[in-house]
Amino acid sequence: MNIEIANRLVALRKNNGLSQEALAEKLGISRQAVSKWERAEASPDTDNLISLAKIYKISLDDLLFNEEDPTLDEKSATTKPPEEKVESHKSDGIYLKDSDSEVHIGRDGIYATDFTKKQTVHIQDTSHITVDGQDYTFKEARKKWGHKHHHVTQFPITLIALLIYVSIGVVYNIWHPTWLIFLLIPVSGGIAAAIRHENWKLIPYPILVTAIYLSLGFIYQAWHPAWVLFLTIPLYYSIINYFRNKKIPPTA
Repeated sequence: MNIEIANRLVALRKNNGLSQEALAEKLGISRQAVSKWERAEASPDTDNLISLAKIYKISLDDLLFNEEDPTLDEKSATTKPPEEKVESHKSDGIYLKDSDSEVHIGRDGIYATDFTKKQTVHIQDTSHITVDGQDYTFKEARKKWGHKHHHVTQFPITLIALLIYVSIGVVYNIWHPTWLIFLLIPVSGGIAAAIRHENWKLIPYPILVTAIYLSLGFIYQAWHPAWVLFLTIPLYYSIINYFRNKKIPPTA
């Protein structure tokens, strides 16, 4: 199938307010099949062409041969498949990139790519959102991803640490070195953030090492050789950077 018909299928679908998933459901086929039509990688068979014409309420001639359909706006009729647009979207607007991701804000919407998760999202100034070349309505996108990450109530670690510190101090009169428990506040928060964002750099490892070192020193008088723990700090971040860089695909 030629690219003109593929573009026409894209435009007709969008003008009728359908995502690839919704159209595929109406036709009783997979969304991947619709995506291949719109990328000119495959052609609908006769039955699907007839069904498409009925869904869009046009004739087969208009579906296949009418290159100037008045129901299509000029922008939609010349829309390229999503994969081609993604490659050319960096030419204007604001473009930011680091080792983990890239973001582009331009006239045709917002592109965001997460290299670690290998996912690309394109939000257009329309009622649709494109994720990895597949179109969804915002309703479908919210249904599919909106509740993926549930809100987690912040654990009151600060209050609990304070209660434990005061309780031990009042009952056992051990105010020192019980104060070390407060170092667990940033450490626990960092661990929670690292798990939530899948980024172990968020763990405040130097604070964790300091807490362990002081505990060994105050409780066991092991100031030496406990200081060796500090040598693990650069090693920890080197290991994290090594594995994070392995996940980043090479750029052209």
